[in-house]
Amino acid sequence: MYDLIIIGGGPAGLTATMYAVNKHLNVLMISKDLGGKTNYRLDIPWIQDYQVIRGLEVVKNFKYRLEYLDFAHSMQQVEKVTKHKKGYIVHTKDGDQLETHALIIATGTRQQWLEVPGEKEYLSKGLCYSAMSYAPLFIDKKTVVVGSDELALRSAAELATVAEHVDVVGPEGDVLGTALGKKLKSSDNVTILEGYQVTEVLGNGHANRLVVKSPEGEEKVLDADGAFVEKALLPNSGMVADLVDLDEQGRIIVDCYNRTSAPGIFAAGDVTNIYAEQVLVALGEGTKAVLSAYDYLLEVL
Repeated sequence: MYDLIIIGGGPAGLTATMYAVNKHLNVLMISKDLGGKTNYRLDIPWIQDYQVIRGLEVVKNFKYRLEYLDFAHSMQQVEKVTKHKKGYIVHTKDGDQLETHALIIATGTRQQWLEVPGEKEYLSKGLCYSAMSYAPLFIDKKTVVVGSDELALRSAAELATVAEHVDVVGPEGDVLGTALGKKLKSSDNVTILEGYQVTEVLGNGHANRLVVKSPEGEEKVLDADGAFVEKALLPNSGMVADLVDLDEQGRIIVDCYNRTSAPGIFAAGDVTNIYAEQVLVALGEGTKAVLSAYDYLLEVL
């Protein structure tokens, strides 16, 4: 029986795992991959890695170290978690049933895709899913943000502080009546394309144009030095949905110690209801979660 199982191999999960190893816990991290969303990066001709604060060096360091610790990680998919008299059982797609005293859920979120021609071809080549990380690099550039909710508006506002122009494709209704929505509508360098949808991504090596269609069916082409898809993220919380409390978006509710509503289950990173989906935030949350789990294990072991 493990002391601690960590589900998820992104920034939060990797950080938690390495801290758990350093504390000599009998720990196992289970994930389909290592690195999570840091495996996706924006490739733009004028961008150099040193210009972006993303915490990638920390993530890479933990990733490389963990690859050598065969006993501490298992590359497979978790399907569900059930209760056990001494803790919990983690059920994997491969049929394993792994017992543990405590859990950290760091499964992150999954992106909603545009599902249009050109998206896969230009993914990370001018088309990205995190404007907050790259906004400072788009000084005097033309940008496009795609999305209909608050996440898209926050990203557009970040870009609008430096970009020559920001086209926001998709928002409509109540979200435009918020303080942020009103601010963007009054900004000289922001155009709100209410109810528009992207129909195709075009480019020449890098994405530089988006074809969009209005609710009435009128098409137009938007030029862009960078395009960001900022649709609502879907938390990967289903495996513990019947064990812990979730918010309206399906994110795991945690307190300031990363404790969930279930004893012995902790959560960290984008799968939780914390503010901001950022790598640096996830690194800190992973650290907090394992420290809290360690304190819990001192009492139950």
